[in-house]
Amino acid sequence: MTEHASSEAQPHLGARFAGQVALITGASRGIGLGIAKRLQAEGATVVLTARKPEALAEAVAQFPEGTALAIAGKSDDPEHRAEVYDTIAEKFGRLDVLVTNVGINPVYGPLIDLDLDAARKILDVNVIGTLAWVQEAVHHEKLGFRENRGRVVSISSVASQVPSPGISFYGISKAAVSHLTKSLAVELGPDIRVNAVAPAVVKTNFATALYEGKEEEVASSYPAKRLGTPGDIAGAVAYLASSDADWITAQVLTADGGVVTAGGKA
Repeated sequence: MTEHASSEAQPHLGARFAGQVALITGASRGIGLGIAKRLQAEGATVVLTARKPEALAEAVAQFPEGTALAIAGKSDDPEHRAEVYDTIAEKFGRLDVLVTNVGINPVYGPLIDLDLDAARKILDVNVIGTLAWVQEAVHHEKLGFRENRGRVVSISSVASQVPSPGISFYGISKAAVSHLTKSLAVELGPDIRVNAVAPAVVKTNFATALYEGKEEEVASSYPAKRLGTPGDIAGAVAYLASSDADWITAQVLTADGGVVTAGGKA
């Protein structure tokens, strides 16, 4: 299969985020790192979080000096979130864009055999964690998130839209993220816009089990005839977070190469 030549390229980008500060969670690799690179390329100063300090340091080293900051920690840890927001307030004095990308799926198999402790952990990180990041951004007195007409973009999944055997509970958690997006948008408007992007299979380490060794077969069910890349999702997030989408809120943008409409699944 021929790789989509422009999916990761960022030529002739404007400066839609000049002077703005963006926080991207789960950004040491994959979709999160792709989003951070796109927002920085359009002028933002980016703050990246992830669990592993070494991987996060490697990610930040890929950015021009002074344009990216790394803060390692667990997304579902209240102390980590407080550290992140306090650091942003101290160093930059503002937050304009929040991208909640962190998501876990530690189990694979039928719902009927799902370990309930694993289910609780998935909900805690994917759903409660998403809500907590937004709550704390809005309530932080020194970030000015509401005053800056902040934008939230969360990462959902097409697994939230159609049953996806093997990753069903992950899909259930992402369905909650999609509904959370709409509910928050209603509550926080008109000052803060809240949207989400729902990808199908994107070529990252996180999704390897869904396509490794069978990429051609998996992609054949996509009208676009290829799987997604982090750059594809980054472009969608950048649009929703930009002034080009000022009249768009409470939406879940499906970025799936057409597979759901064609009757496929994640």
